[in-house]
Amino acid sequence: MGLSVAVVMSESPSHKTTPGPSFYARPRLLRRQWMRDWWTVLHPPYTMLHLSLVTVGACLVGPVNSNRLLLTLLAFFLAVGIGAHSLDELNGRPLKTSIPTWQLVTASALGVGGAVALGVVGLFLVSFYLAIFIAIGAFIAVAYNLELFRGMLHTNIVLVLGWGSFPILTAYFAQHDRLGVAVFVAAAFGALVTQIQRLLSTPARDLRRRTASIQGTVVRTDGSIVEVTSQMMLRPLEQSLRTLCWAGASLALALAYVRLR
Repeated sequence: MGLSVAVVMSESPSHKTTPGPSFYARPRLLRRQWMRDWWTVLHPPYTMLHLSLVTVGACLVGPVNSNRLLLTLLAFFLAVGIGAHSLDELNGRPLKTSIPTWQLVTASALGVGGAVALGVVGLFLVSFYLAIFIAIGAFIAVAYNLELFRGMLHTNIVLVLGWGSFPILTAYFAQHDRLGVAVFVAAAFGALVTQIQRLLSTPARDLRRRTASIQGTVVRTDGSIVEVTSQMMLRPLEQSLRTLCWAGASLALALAYVRLR
């Protein structure tokens, strides 16, 4: 069944809504404001997806050393889940949290610094070539989120490779002290997954954070008219994001089960 759509965006104060900065922001189950703010900054669904890619890289082939896997997961959680996300909020407050600046600075330093420290441990467990991955990861986390060098590295390609391909390559190398054809194909998978996330999250973020109001109607072929709302436009985007994050986690758990049982 076909339909025609007429959507007009405006800034009519009478229709202005103030949705949260993301679909997972400030859950009501967390009663204290500071807990809600930190939950929002940590981006749990996206952090889960990122760690899923780490697990995919580590468990792509066997055997898998469980201690190395746990250290790698912890390092990426510190670097991205805490460090990079804190730096992102520090740079312009896109989530509009009330977290003090000193806390964001501390979390950023501890996150990235802790990841580097774990990487140094990995130098002795795996190979000194791991230092290349440590340096690249720390550099990307800081330069991308703080938009250093006039934002030259704050680009889609850096996001897709740094958040999608890099964790798979690093986790694989941390397990097997080498790279191969299979892991580069898997890294392409990680890049594509991250690109899908970006394609969905960018318009959802625009609707939530930069759209004052929406006015319009969907005119169906049977003549019925449906009012266009922000929730109507957000729903398919954010349901897809939820599904993507859980799909990544499911694949990671399946691979981990096969390799570690």
